[in-house]
Amino acid sequence: MKYPLLLLFALLLGTRAPAQTLSSSTYGETVSDHALEAKRIHHQKRAMLLLGGWAVGNIGLGLALRGSRVGEARRFHEMNAIWNTVNLGIAALGYLSVAREDPAALDAFGSLAENHGLQKVLLFNAGLDVAYVVGGMYLRERARRPDVDADRLRGYGNSVLLQGGFLLVFDLVNYCIAAGRDADYAPLLGPTSEGIGLTLGF
Repeated sequence: MKYPLLLLFALLLGTRAPAQTLSSSTYGETVSDHALEAKRIHHQKRAMLLLGGWAVGNIGLGLALRGSRVGEARRFHEMNAIWNTVNLGIAALGYLSVAREDPAALDAFGSLAENHGLQKVLLFNAGLDVAYVVGGMYLRERARRPDVDADRLRGYGNSVLLQGGFLLVFDLVNYCIAAGRDADYAPLLGPTSEGIGLTLGF
């Protein structure tokens, strides 16, 4: 029983990246209007606050209900609290990181590169979220075997399904928001050989 859980937490702790920006260099002259960069930073702050709020709610509710429940329900709330201590740490570090950024520090090219980097991080996280959901289903399946702690496996499995499902929606929605900003950069980037804009490779 403990080995599947250790694997899930190693994955969560070791590879999940907070939704923060990647470093970039200066590509040209600084533009006077940094509204898009400010919008990106504001979006990431709100995302980290939402993740932190979800984590605090799950930790508080999980600790409160764990003591008054038995069996599968007890294990469900227990795992919700444990899992979200990690989410809370990610949210705090992510918020503090983006809060130090200056919207005027990047030109339009650098800001667009940051926005593309954010999209890559969110897609990577979404892939991990799918793995969490699969891990939750695996724990539920293991609960059907004889001579196992079925309540613990089902409770933990249901919790991992819930948390993975939330994170999947969270990351995909934020990816769509970030991707929706790409077209807004075109008027600031100037003409290229194929029109107005900039092509960045993934």
